[in-house]
Amino acid sequence: MLQPKRRKYIKDFRGRRRGAATRGNSISFGDFGLKAQEVAWITSAQIESARRTITHSLKRGGRVWVRIFPDKPITSRPAGKRMGGGKGDISTYVAVVKPGLILFEVAGAEPGAIREAFRKASAKLPIDVKVVSREEE
Repeated sequence: MLQPKRRKYIKDFRGRRRGAATRGNSISFGDFGLKAQEVAWITSAQIESARRTITHSLKRGGRVWVRIFPDKPITSRPAGKRMGGGKGDISTYVAVVKPGLILFEVAGAEPGAIREAFRKASAKLPIDVKVVSREEE
């Protein structure tokens, strides 16, 4: 699973999840992209599952870019633990996704195959997404 190699501070605050993406909201590498329509935390397992689905669906045709990285640690306490005792241990890492952010990009394959791969990958993600092309932008 994806996670940072090292961090300056081990644990983060939860933060506010509002507004639209101001960076990473245009296609930079490929011809087609998968654009987020909602705000969410996407876990490293969900990113990896969607990436594997895209590469499997394209049958080794085309190049895939993953534009998000899970660098936010999420802590959780064990079940049955009493209140108090501080913040829990890190359970997973997530990427903070805002509307308009490009999650994945693909180039070098048939447009129909790319759209089908993105449709399958969208089932692995907890948010609504939209397929965009470089010509549409």
